[in-house]
Amino acid sequence: MEAVNTKANDTPRAMPKQARRKQLIQATIKCIAKKGLSSTTMADVTQQAGLSMGIVNLHFQSKERLLIETLRYISDEYTDGLNKIFNDKSLSTEQKILAHINFDFSRAIIDRNKLAVWFAFWGETKSRPTYLSICASYINEIANNLTHLFALLKQQGDYSNVNPELVCTCYTALSDGLWLDLLITPKGMKPAQAQAVAMHYLATQFPEHFKNEI
Repeated sequence: MEAVNTKANDTPRAMPKQARRKQLIQATIKCIAKKGLSSTTMADVTQQAGLSMGIVNLHFQSKERLLIETLRYISDEYTDGLNKIFNDKSLSTEQKILAHINFDFSRAIIDRNKLAVWFAFWGETKSRPTYLSICASYINEIANNLTHLFALLKQQGDYSNVNPELVCTCYTALSDGLWLDLLITPKGMKPAQAQAVAMHYLATQFPEHFKNEI
């Protein structure tokens, strides 16, 4: 009898609530990458996850709730990773900026399924206020932190002509464009090349700090 119970506890149904939610969200990411937001159904997600419709309804109640929580999941994953960098007191300003660039083009972030999901949600922000609110929140937080780092480096390197806000805007637009290239032309643009392009731009703004990084 004990052996039967142990085996039952090892089955997917015995997973903790948070692990189950993560499993469903990861399945949703794969479905959105394949079919897009509008074409993805709850049935697609349950099939991808290998679960019953009742399980996904229990955790998310509706497709819209599942989509919102998926957007929150990838947003939190991104901001949490960057906040660890920004709050690491052992790193210098220059090291934090380099770590930010490395993170932006790391395997975890430029996973093609996740990139497809990012662009799918961004494309819906105009008509979906909730999506816009979530995206705007993390974008503003990251922009403020990155602008602060650029302002500190401007002082430290006496870069009198540098505009930290403008550098942040330009870098963000550049990195978004590079992410799109990595998504739609995977055989053309490689992650290392994309990162080199980003570093080349920063070297034009902070040559004394980043000229050896390109």
